[in-house]
Amino acid sequence: MEATRPLDLESVRSRFPALDRGTVFLDNGGGSQIVEPVLDRIRDYLVTSNVQLGASYAASRLASDRVAAAHRAVAVLVNATAPEEIVMGPSTTVLFRTLAESLGRTIQPGDEVVVTTGDHEANIAPWIALERFGASVRHWRVDPRTGELDPEDLGPLLGPRTRLVAMTHTSNVLGSINPIRDVADRVHACGAWLCVDGVGFAPHRAVDVRALGVDFYAFSFYKTFGPHHAVLYGRSELLRALPGLGFFFVDEADVPYKFQPGNVNYELSYGVMGVLDYLQEAGGLECGDRDDGGYDRAALERAFDRFARHEEALAGRLLDFLTAKEGVRVIGSPSPDRSRRVAIVSFTVDGRRSEEIVHAVDAHDIGIRHGHFYSARLVEAL
Repeated sequence: MEATRPLDLESVRSRFPALDRGTVFLDNGGGSQIVEPVLDRIRDYLVTSNVQLGASYAASRLASDRVAAAHRAVAVLVNATAPEEIVMGPSTTVLFRTLAESLGRTIQPGDEVVVTTGDHEANIAPWIALERFGASVRHWRVDPRTGELDPEDLGPLLGPRTRLVAMTHTSNVLGSINPIRDVADRVHACGAWLCVDGVGFAPHRAVDVRALGVDFYAFSFYKTFGPHHAVLYGRSELLRALPGLGFFFVDEADVPYKFQPGNVNYELSYGVMGVLDYLQEAGGLECGDRDDGGYDRAALERAFDRFARHEEALAGRLLDFLTAKEGVRVIGSPSPDRSRRVAIVSFTVDGRRSEEIVHAVDAHDIGIRHGHFYSARLVEAL
């Protein structure tokens, strides 16, 4: 069947110019290499439409059309209902700060937000900062043995004053996939919103915000084969209701613009469409660039299904090797099961400092990393 056809690895590798250098890039929790269609689109934008949006002359109309098409393309990528639900910015960290600043203007003393000890700090610190508006912050703690979040532990933290729960879809340390739909149903049952960090999930699986039932979902494209650019999905009715961060003359109904102060990086927005060019090709649809942003969702899903199957096999080989070694501890699930984890693997070795292991691997031109990866609370809990 088309969906189970294996990846054409030669074709995939040919789309990443950096792979010609011989370095083995295994620092996939920290960032990905960029695909060639992204580079092509960025250059094309800067050469042919590097002007301000909104004017009537041809180059400006082209620039406006391209940025609008990028929003449409990303809406397809995450299965949003409309491009107006797509807010772009320089990073997931900045976009969560933007969202928290907006929500903070609606916080009343005694309102509650829930954060986890398993997240990247980008999805913790902005919500803790809401304490200055009178919010009370509750902590959903990971199991110190496994690092996992148990949805049953969330129940006692929810109540009639809960405004928002912030959590990660996939841990950037463990690689584990959290049951977002289950959590969303629990959160919505008490009238709260769910904000999900998808940075660790989006490079490995197709994001479907409607199936997940999330209210907000963000990830960065530099970890998803693209440039240093990011997206925040928000349900349209919530984005319209929240106060914007634009100038006084920016209409509150102007979504997503009111959440993009100073506007977005135009060339990187257009460049992001190159990620979808690549995904559509990997999904077996040979139709070239889609300048209107109207990509085929089914082809994108096929691409990610092929990625997941290939990564599961590779992760299985690595996990089998590590678990067979005396003194090696895999942090997180030792199973490569693609329904439970992505191919992000962390481990420790008894009697060896992690830094020593990384430096030994460096000598072979293989890129890995040690540290807490900005999930410091998770590493401390473990």
